[in-house]
Amino acid sequence: MMRLRLSTLLSGAYLILAYGFIFLPVAVLVLFSFQDGRLPVPPFNGFSLQWYEAVFADRKLTTALLNSLVVALLSSAVSCLLGFFAAYALARVKLPATALQRGLLIAPMTVSYLIIALGLLALVNTLGIGLSLWTVGIGHVVINLPLCFSIIYASMGDHHINIERAARDLGASDLKVMALVTAPMLLPSIAAAFFLSVTFSWDEFIIAFLLSRFDVTLPVEIWSMLRSGLNPKTNAVGSLVFLVSVAVLVVLELTLLRKSPRP
Repeated sequence: MMRLRLSTLLSGAYLILAYGFIFLPVAVLVLFSFQDGRLPVPPFNGFSLQWYEAVFADRKLTTALLNSLVVALLSSAVSCLLGFFAAYALARVKLPATALQRGLLIAPMTVSYLIIALGLLALVNTLGIGLSLWTVGIGHVVINLPLCFSIIYASMGDHHINIERAARDLGASDLKVMALVTAPMLLPSIAAAFFLSVTFSWDEFIIAFLLSRFDVTLPVEIWSMLRSGLNPKTNAVGSLVFLVSVAVLVVLELTLLRKSPRP
C-alpha cells in the first residue's frame, strides 16, 4: 500500500512538472499581454486590455492575421484533397512501385522546413514566379500534403472495400463511390488532417518568411515586431495565435468525438 501511494505521488509530481514545463511559458505570455505598462516584465502592474486594442487597431497586424487565416484554410483544403486522392489511389488501385510512391509522398516530413523553403525559393525564381501569398500557400501544401496523406491512408481499412463494392454493384460509378461512399466514411480522418494542417500552417514561419515579399503572414509580422524589442503588444499577438491554435484543436476534438461510433 505504501509503495502504491508513493508511486501515485511520484506520478502526480511528474505530471505537474511536465505540464508546468509545457504551459508555464504560455501562461507568462498571456499574463503579461494584459500588462498595464510599457514592458512585458515583472512586476505585473495591473490588468489592461490596451495592448489587445492596439493589436486590432494596427492595420499591418490585422492584414497579416487575415493573410495567415486565408493561407492556412486554402492550403489545408488543397492538401487534404490531394492527400485523399493519393491515399485512395495507392490503397484501392494496383500501381507499380506502390511502396516507393508512399515513401516519396511521406519523404517531405523528414526534411527540414529550411531546406524545403530554400528549394522552393530557387524553383520559383527559376520559373520567374513572383513571391506572394500564393507561393507561401504552395510551400504549405508541400509540407502538409504528406501529413494529410498519412492520416487518411492509415484509416483506409479493408473493411471499407466491401461497402465500396456494394455501391458499385448498385450502379455507382467510381467517382460517385469515392465522393459519396469513401469520403463520408473517412470524414473524421479528413477532418483531423485538415485541422492539423491549419494548425501547422497558421504559425509556420520559415517558409512564409522566405516565400513572401510584401504580403506577409502573422508569424512574419511578429518577427518584424520583435526586431524592435519586446512589448506587451507582441505578447497580445502571441496570445491570439495560441488562442486560435487551441480553438482549432478543440474543434478537431469535437469533430472526432461527434463522428466516433457510440458503444
